[in-house]
Amino acid sequence: MKVRNLVSKRYKETPADCQIASQALMMRGGYIKPVGNGIFTLFPITSRITNKIEKIMREEMDRIGGQEVQFPVAMPATLWKESGRFDSIGSELLRFKDRSGADMVLGMTHEEAATHFVRDVMDSYTQYPFMIYQIQTKFRDEPRCRGGLIRVREFRMKDGYSFHTSQEDLERYYMECYEAYNRIYARCGVPEVVAVASDSGMMGGKVSHEYMLLTPVGEDTIVLCRDCDYRANMEAAPCIVEAYPGELKELEKIATPGVKTIDELCEFIHIDPKATCKAVVYQENLTDQFVVVFVRGDLDISETKLRNYLKAEIHPGEITEDCALHAGSIGPKGLPEGVKVVYDKSLEGVNWFATGANEDGMHYVGFNIPREMGEVEYVDVAKAVDGGICPVCGKPSVYTSRGIEVGNIFQLGKKYSESMNLTYVDADGSLKNPIMGCYGIGVGRLAAAVCEAHRDDYGPIWPISIAPWHVEICSLRADNEEVAATSQKLYDELTARGVEVLWDDRSVSAGVMFSDADLFGVPLRVVVSPKGLKNGTIEISARDKSMQEKKPIAEAADFIYNCVVEELKKLDCRL
Repeated sequence: MKVRNLVSKRYKETPADCQIASQALMMRGGYIKPVGNGIFTLFPITSRITNKIEKIMREEMDRIGGQEVQFPVAMPATLWKESGRFDSIGSELLRFKDRSGADMVLGMTHEEAATHFVRDVMDSYTQYPFMIYQIQTKFRDEPRCRGGLIRVREFRMKDGYSFHTSQEDLERYYMECYEAYNRIYARCGVPEVVAVASDSGMMGGKVSHEYMLLTPVGEDTIVLCRDCDYRANMEAAPCIVEAYPGELKELEKIATPGVKTIDELCEFIHIDPKATCKAVVYQENLTDQFVVVFVRGDLDISETKLRNYLKAEIHPGEITEDCALHAGSIGPKGLPEGVKVVYDKSLEGVNWFATGANEDGMHYVGFNIPREMGEVEYVDVAKAVDGGICPVCGKPSVYTSRGIEVGNIFQLGKKYSESMNLTYVDADGSLKNPIMGCYGIGVGRLAAAVCEAHRDDYGPIWPISIAPWHVEICSLRADNEEVAATSQKLYDELTARGVEVLWDDRSVSAGVMFSDADLFGVPLRVVVSPKGLKNGTIEISARDKSMQEKKPIAEAADFIYNCVVEELKKLDCRL
């Protein structure tokens, strides 16, 4: 491929509204073109990258016995009504009616399609276990698109579904997929991706992991331990903190005029936020019932944990004069009837703290929950914090980091096989529901995440396994007969040996050519110039600046070929 023939356009300036570096570089480098909010056209250079990512995915899925299928993007809503998700999922699921008036959906995920496909096809225990997968376009009406291909509405995804006759077999295969995903990320050049325990969310199931690329621009918060291998998404990480010391004293109600927040209360009575109990008010979506969550004053509520505990969707509570809640002075004692109360585990074992008295401008000090409220249930609904206690090693070494989710795996159990009546005949002749697993990776998001992880100020530095080309030849003074002939010979020799070559023979300045080469991010750059040829050499360098050599003209092709083969081998790939 010659640069002059490449369908692309590159820009000197970063387009407006770019939120992260990878988005800016992919916009500047002619990788993506916005069509609408969270919807992009991919240029040829990006298609070459994503095709290579998909090839690696297929190889690894086939390696663990996966069989590729293709599900439809548009599906009748009846499938989603069978599973219950047509009503339980919000506006992220795009619903529409076809010309006959039937309800339809665009697939944002394909558990229903996979279950429907297997139903009546794999009907005997002798056909189990198995895994099917696809690489397909999906649509999620995402309200917060950001970061170019990082969070979009239309996207291409590899999703797989395994079916088993026992939980033990699912767990065994789950670990095979776990390791296959580690190989996919390593082969794509991002071994720094880590697996973290996660919340299953709308997917269902009890066991799940997310694969995270740790980066400050990530939209997810990851909880890690400095002293062991514990890693979890914030929504799945327990918040364990040492009980704040406090001496048991008599309860006292004090006037706190104008005090509405924890910071104001601490300043007014000169105490640490850890010695306070704050109230956070929500309402359940379906009933509007108030839910008051009490948590230690220095902690925040994880709404995901709270939803899971309540088994209900929630929204921030709207406190009005009629609800009998006193904003800024809400406490456990004296709440109006009909309010659902949740106590976070951070309050367990605390002898003394300050909290609201359910009267405007009044607070309690010396509050002790067992003494004042009797026996209560404590549940974990707070977000983990830096310095918290690790649930694995028990040390106060927890810290948080940011990450981009680049994949996820779930043990779904029987959520879909039961709701959609998927059965098989077991050895004893009885009908049973298979146990399912689910495994997904976003293709475009992974490409963008690699760009985020491997770049400099001038452009991406693509790992050779997924780079759009292995080598770029830059012909300085292509109008020079010797430069043109040498470049052509080198191009022909390399392509004949299977090396993918991009050749820039445009009549542009060296500055423009090298600037474009940086944006292309091709791993090896070969410069053919009059000056070099005069000395009988060709300059060869790595995009990541790890290597720069001048090789005799006659040796250049072999050297480049060997470099490509060796670099591919490091990533378990080949020409």
